[in-house]
Amino acid sequence: MSPGIVVVIKAAATVLTDKKLLKIVGGIILGVLIIIFIPIFTLLALFDGTSNLPLSQVGSAVMGQLDDEQRAKLQHVNTTMISIENSMISAGYTGTRITEAQILFNMALYDQSFEPGFVDKLVGCFAPNQTDAQIVAAVNSAFGVNISVTDFTNMMGSVRAVYIDNSDYLDSTTKNNLDLVQWAIYAKDKHWGYVWGTYGKVLDEALFNAKIEQYPDNVGVYEDFIRENWLGGRTADCIGLIKGYCWYDPVTGKVDYAVNGMPDIGADYMYHSVAEKGTIDTIPEIPGLAVWFPGHIGVYIGNGKVIEAKGTKIGVVETDLSAGAWTHWIRIPYINYIEETTEPEEPEATDPLEPEESDPPEPIEP
Repeated sequence: MSPGIVVVIKAAATVLTDKKLLKIVGGIILGVLIIIFIPIFTLLALFDGTSNLPLSQVGSAVMGQLDDEQRAKLQHVNTTMISIENSMISAGYTGTRITEAQILFNMALYDQSFEPGFVDKLVGCFAPNQTDAQIVAAVNSAFGVNISVTDFTNMMGSVRAVYIDNSDYLDSTTKNNLDLVQWAIYAKDKHWGYVWGTYGKVLDEALFNAKIEQYPDNVGVYEDFIRENWLGGRTADCIGLIKGYCWYDPVTGKVDYAVNGMPDIGADYMYHSVAEKGTIDTIPEIPGLAVWFPGHIGVYIGNGKVIEAKGTKIGVVETDLSAGAWTHWIRIPYINYIEETTEPEEPEATDPLEPEESDPPEPIEP
């Protein structure tokens, strides 16, 4: 199956699994995507990367549901999606910027997509560092449509929550300290949640229920909060933030389990098992070191800053090294260290975060 159809499926899955979006979106989403995909709910697992269904089977399942008119519409959507992707890449855009253009096409530009030069015109609406409002304003002006910024932001919300952008990685073929820093920064910027025993996968219902059963005292007691705030997005606990990077496959976009030479271990086990470590007052200025105190671990990103999965009601956040209770630093043994040091900057004054009650040391998952 082509990448375009996969994106269409994921967009449909987003709509079908979000009651709010079902009420607000229209156009091609309701006119084509939902009509096509309502009979095949098995495709919903594709959205969170948990399905093992071969894409060739998915393609056969999709096409088997269509009449000639629907098949022609889907082919046009697929061709246009691929063209948008290729043109956005040629213009220097990657990741969710491509998806933004494809979602805008699906939301309101299906009729306009038959006009000559449509794709180039759409791509021309994009510029670096645009806000959602600026993108939507450019598209509305170019095509004479009236897309709602709120609707567009809501449509993109689920995509942005689960997408992992590795375009800034120094070397995605290896596991190294500088890319660990990028991983941690991305998790912080995308407001990943904290759920005990998780390591960067999308928290769907199946995973959530498994963690409630596995850790009733550390997950079950927070069920309502997690369901309201973190369900449907990516989550990690403190050591899970590091394990997730080590287990992340940049080719498939999936976070696997206990791969790339890193076992499933807890924060305290990592500290006690490594040889290269020291007291926090001796920490070298090397981004990608881990910082530790009993029962908790974080990622030092340089310049006196740490990113940590801090607690269930806090999520993944950036904090000041000096404001934490860190006692030791650790050179993580499961990644390569590129000795690119940075000059420390004077950290800005920030209000200390109110931590939740102290978590006990994390158990090793079986």
